[in-house]
Amino acid sequence: MPVRAEARVDLGAIERNCARLARSLTNGAQLCAVVKADGYGHGAVPAARAALAGGASRLAVATAIEAAELRAHGLDAPILVMGALSAEELDVALRARAEVVAWREAWLRDILGDQAVAVHVKLDTGMGRLGTRDPAEADAVARAAGGRLAGLMTHFATADERGDAFFGEQLERFRGWALPWKARDPRLVLHAANSAGTLRDAGAHFDMVRCGIAIYGMDPFHEHPAARELEPALALRTYVADVKPCAPGESCGYGRRFIAQRHTRIATLPIGYGDGVRRGLTNNAQVVIGGERFPLVGTVSMDNITVDLGPESTVEPGAPAALIGDGIVAEDLARALDTINYEITCGITARVPRSYAEG
Repeated sequence: MPVRAEARVDLGAIERNCARLARSLTNGAQLCAVVKADGYGHGAVPAARAALAGGASRLAVATAIEAAELRAHGLDAPILVMGALSAEELDVALRARAEVVAWREAWLRDILGDQAVAVHVKLDTGMGRLGTRDPAEADAVARAAGGRLAGLMTHFATADERGDAFFGEQLERFRGWALPWKARDPRLVLHAANSAGTLRDAGAHFDMVRCGIAIYGMDPFHEHPAARELEPALALRTYVADVKPCAPGESCGYGRRFIAQRHTRIATLPIGYGDGVRRGLTNNAQVVIGGERFPLVGTVSMDNITVDLGPESTVEPGAPAALIGDGIVAEDLARALDTINYEITCGITARVPRSYAEG
C-alpha cells in the first residue's frame, strides 16, 4: 500500500521556475527566492537549494528562526529576514548572519544598537503593515544605519490585480524616495517586486526582486500556472483505503451531507483536515483516481474523505489518488474555497510527509 498521505515536491520544477523568472529580469536584477513558511509548504531547505540552483542569488524569510534553519542546513547565500524582530529574535538572526529590515530610529538605537549587520530600510508606500509611511522618517532611519545600510525596500498591495492603478502609485512613491539614495550610493540594493510585480512590470525590478509563489509554480494572478509558463512543484497524494456500495438513501460522513440518490460506490481516502484538506471542500472538490476525476462527497473529516465513484467504476482499494496533481492545480482548490493558492500549500500540515524528486 502507498503511504496514507504524501506531498510530493518536484525540485526540478522549482529550479526551472527560478530559471524562467531569472531570464525575465532586466538591468541585471537579482532573484531573491522567498522560502518563508517552510517554503510555502514545500520544505524550506530543499526549496532554497533548488532555487539557488535555478539562478536565485539570495533568500528571504519572515522570521529569525527560519533564517537559522537555513544556516543550520549549510545554506550560505545571503538571507534577508523581512519581518519584525524583537531583541531575542534579533540575536537569532545575527547568529544566522542574516540581513534585517528597519523603519524606526528607536529600533535601530534600542534593539539593534551597534551590531554590525546589513540593514534594509522599508518605506510603506501603501501596504499599510510594516514600514514607515513617512519618507522623511525613512531617510532618518537610513542615515542612522550609516555604513550598515545595504538596501531600500517596499512591498506592493495590489500587484496581483492587473489594471489596478494603485500598483503604479506605489511604484512611483518608491521611485521618488529610493532613486535619490541610489544616486548617492550606487551600492544600495533597491527592491520592491513580489512574484506578481516581477511578472507584471519590468519597471519594478530595480536591483532585486523577491519571488515566492511563482518559484513553486503557482500563478500570482490566480489563473492557471501554464499562463505564465510556470510548473507546479507540489502534488498532494493519497490512496483508496476502501470501496463499498451505497444504495439510494444511504449516506456517508458527519452530518449526512451526502445522501445517495442512486446506487453507487463510495471510496474512502485516508486524508482529511488534519492533513490540510479544508472542510470547505465538502461536496466541493474533485479527486483524480486512475486518471479519472471523481467528486469529493460528504463532509471532510479529520482523517478521511469520501469520493463518489459512480456505479460503473472499477476502482479498487489500493488505487493511488491525487487532490493536487494529475491535472488538478492549487488554484482549483483555492477557487472552490474562495481563497488564494498560497493558503492551499501553506495549509498542508506537518502530519503529511514531504518527499522530493529531481524532475
